[in-house]
Amino acid sequence: MFLEIDLLGAFVPAIAAWLVFSLAVFVIVDLLLTKAGFFQMFWHAPLARFGLYACLFCVGGLILNAP
Repeated sequence: MFLEIDLLGAFVPAIAAWLVFSLAVFVIVDLLLTKAGFFQMFWHAPLARFGLYACLFCVGGLILNAP
């Protein structure tokens, strides 16, 4: 069953809330990795950043759905 969150009287899918939360986590991790020079190892840094965001989103979803 799909979960919905009541946000100021509007029902929002739970996945949308998790997308926003994972974006906030991504911004912090991205800043730290950029300062460390992590993205210089990749030939296409935006693709590596997208992969990082996808991994953070999926790990968060797995943690939330763990029994």
